[in-house]
Amino acid sequence: MSGMRRAWLLWAALWALLLPRVNAQEGILHASGNGIPPLTKDYCISYNPSWVSLPNTLDNIASSSLENLTSKVFCSNSEVPSTLVIKDKAVVVMRGNCTFVDKARTAQSHGAKILLIASKTGLSSLSGNKTDVQNVTIPVALVRYNDIMDMQQNLWDGSAGRAFMHSCLPWSPQNLWALGARINVALYSPSLPEFDYSMVVIFLIAVLTVALGGYWSGVSELEDLKAVVSPEDRETRRKKEENVTFTPLTVIIFVVICCAMLLLLYFFYKWLVYVIISVFCLASAMSLYNCLSALIRKISFGQCRISCCNKSIEVRLIFLAGFCIATAVVWAVFRNEDRWAWILQDILGVAFCLNFIKTLKMPNFKSCVILLGLLLLYDVFFVFITPFITKNGESIMVEVAAGPFGNSEKNDGNLVEGPAERSAPHEKLPVVIRVPRLEYSALTLCGTPFSLLGFGDIIVPGLLVAYCRRFDIQTRSSSVYYVSCTIAYAVGMVLTFVVLALMKMGQPALLYLVPCTLITSSLVAWRRKEMKKFWQGSSYQVLDSSRKPLLQDDGTSRLYSE
Repeated sequence: MSGMRRAWLLWAALWALLLPRVNAQEGILHASGNGIPPLTKDYCISYNPSWVSLPNTLDNIASSSLENLTSKVFCSNSEVPSTLVIKDKAVVVMRGNCTFVDKARTAQSHGAKILLIASKTGLSSLSGNKTDVQNVTIPVALVRYNDIMDMQQNLWDGSAGRAFMHSCLPWSPQNLWALGARINVALYSPSLPEFDYSMVVIFLIAVLTVALGGYWSGVSELEDLKAVVSPEDRETRRKKEENVTFTPLTVIIFVVICCAMLLLLYFFYKWLVYVIISVFCLASAMSLYNCLSALIRKISFGQCRISCCNKSIEVRLIFLAGFCIATAVVWAVFRNEDRWAWILQDILGVAFCLNFIKTLKMPNFKSCVILLGLLLLYDVFFVFITPFITKNGESIMVEVAAGPFGNSEKNDGNLVEGPAERSAPHEKLPVVIRVPRLEYSALTLCGTPFSLLGFGDIIVPGLLVAYCRRFDIQTRSSSVYYVSCTIAYAVGMVLTFVVLALMKMGQPALLYLVPCTLITSSLVAWRRKEMKKFWQGSSYQVLDSSRKPLLQDDGTSRLYSE
């Protein structure tokens, strides 16, 4: 059973890597009905601030009456009936057939105050050369067609609704507007907060998970060493460690498989996402059981047992297994409930990371350097290099993080290809710690209401911290390696957040975590003149009852040397 759990953990960890956040030029459309009291709602828009900038707040902004013209595309003046009056109004037309600049010129020439372009294929960034857009003076924004439908259904007032229900007109946006269902809109783009306070929660979760996982690995190592009292036990433990230890060869294979799986997700996301969700449920349920059972076994009462198939098991562990399975099932069923499902995902994710750090062992510092170095290159390549390879200029890591993209519309160079609506719009890879943003901004409305940290940014440095803790135990070094590496991890996280705040874009955290932890560990080993032992590592089978270190100066075990 333990072998199966390790297999699931290894399989699941192949995709538990950093997922960067996607950034865009986003703003907010504030819509209000004309009822008493008026109903209001905010919607996400995409715009180009180099065309016309939007105010940061709604203060002192006059709303404009919205004219629904989604039956038209506004590619030329001939499409606009002479009887149509749109002066000083906000108009919404359909996307397609011509450039955004052409639509803007048509709307502006008829006196429109705001142009909204309804898109059925998602929000993209607007672009155009300075010569084309220099005469465009009205705000132009892309809005989802589904949001326009939502406005009509939820913001029209009661009088218009009653008139519509008693009329013989078929349902349509134009008929509803004709009966008095007026909506007023205003556009603005609130400034991003200088500091995202949800990052403090992310920081605490990450550092505590790494510290606790490393400490747990050391406790497990100490218990194993004390339990080995004979050569037979020594051989049994050696074989057991072979199943849970990353050798340099398995590290290389691991990274290669990571690359292959990321590419498979890039091309077959809409099928593989459900496979990943299933694996996460199984692996996280087993991890949660392992974490909680380690605590429950410390409780001396309630140890009633039942026998089955010549084996006895504690009743409380049976109930615990049911609880862990139920937790994973509840998350799987309600995983798209953003109001509270993130709590379960974080609990399961922390348990998964803790169990992985405790179970998988790095045999020496050399393997740690290879693993962290290769995954750093992996992170940098798929985040920064792949945009020069992909057709749409997006990194593979970003696209896998955001989900599959459909076909994008592109018109005469005035539209930068962007993501369309996803085929599985609510399905995300459950390989991140999620914390809701604590301040309202366009990011919270436009699909990124959470701050994210990938499991890989916890697990990968956590394996090094765990090795440092085990090395401390094996050399009686008073936790100096463990404490130093944990502090270095915390410093690396702070550095990541500082760069994130300065650059205003998602960062591959391993770019900062790997140098901080590796350099710190190396300096401690060099300062203590233990670099050779720290680099080569060793296998230890028994804890010497004396206070002497378990390593000799040449890096070999003291076991049977006395």
